Amino acid sequence: VQLQASGGGLVQAGGSLRLSCAASGRTSATYPKGWFRQAPGKEHEFVASISSSGEDTYYANSVKGRFTISRDNTKNTMYLQMNSLKPEDTAVYYCAVTSGSSPSRWTYEYDYWGQGTLVTVSS
Repeated sequence: VQLQASGGGLVQAGGSLRLSCAASGRTSATYPKGWFRQAPGKEHEFVASISSSGEDTYYANSVKGRFTISRDNTKNTMYLQMNSLKPEDTAVYYCAVTSGSSPSRWTYEYDYWGQGTLVTVSS
């Protein structure tokens, strides 16, 4: 499975961005997926995850109500709609796929990772 994240950029506080994660690999559309982020000098942080069907979603408390994770299995693509962005959301955002049966908030449970896309929120 190969993952390609895109959609990052520079945005003012209060603005919005939509990240995309395109996956290749014949079985990736059936796996749970997640978004993580890493701010400068910090460890990877869970952002959101989604079940293989897209029916179940999970969010970090810090983004709940502002971010929405979704997926289109016909396009083998996952999305992260980010609204009401804050300077503390500044980070490199990574998408990941787990071959497990359920979405997870733990990095070690993910088998495949994208290269990351930088999101910078100015105050």
